[in-house]
Amino acid sequence: MRISDLSRQSGVPVATIKFYLREQLLPPGEPTGRNQAVYDDRHLRRLQLIKVFTTLGRLDLSSVRRLLTAIADADVPVTGLYAALHQVQASSGEPTPDEAPAVAAARQDVDRLIASAGWQVPADAATRGQLATVLAAMRRLHCDASLSFFDDYVTAADQLARKQVGRLPAVEVERAEALARGLLLEEAFTAIHRLAVEHHAGQRFPST
Repeated sequence: MRISDLSRQSGVPVATIKFYLREQLLPPGEPTGRNQAVYDDRHLRRLQLIKVFTTLGRLDLSSVRRLLTAIADADVPVTGLYAALHQVQASSGEPTPDEAPAVAAARQDVDRLIASAGWQVPADAATRGQLATVLAAMRRLHCDASLSFFDDYVTAADQLARKQVGRLPAVEVERAEALARGLLLEEAFTAIHRLAVEHHAGQRFPST
């Protein structure tokens, strides 16, 4: 297909496609003449993947590049793909000096939460620090952030993750689709949770 057809089918403007080509986020097409090339379904799927990462995933292009590199590297296992995704999603940054003690204390609670759930997660996983930062922020706002408060969240997350990973084929995992599907399921769960919150808030605090 021509670049105009690729743009029409993907919903990505031609100028953006050309930018992705220059930045090597998209492989070059097959040349057919001077300054002309044709593209195929591989390019369409790559554009759809980038679109998911940048829109629903809200990732910048630097993060997208890191994920595409991990997908292309056959030496990176599936667990490494998820680790790469969670690394770019965990953008909490370093705590300020005033916040550091509270985050360090929360990190110990995160470690206990993971151990009590029986999960095996690398000590340097970005998600450990991300959750610790969230717990510390909740406690600064005097929200209930005790470990027992999260028991139901841990149970629900374990069941959902077991179902998600269990649906992956045992061999020949389509790496890009597995990563995109994981991100989309996270967004779906967030949206469903928000719908439930709106419902229950309306039930408990009906408008008059």
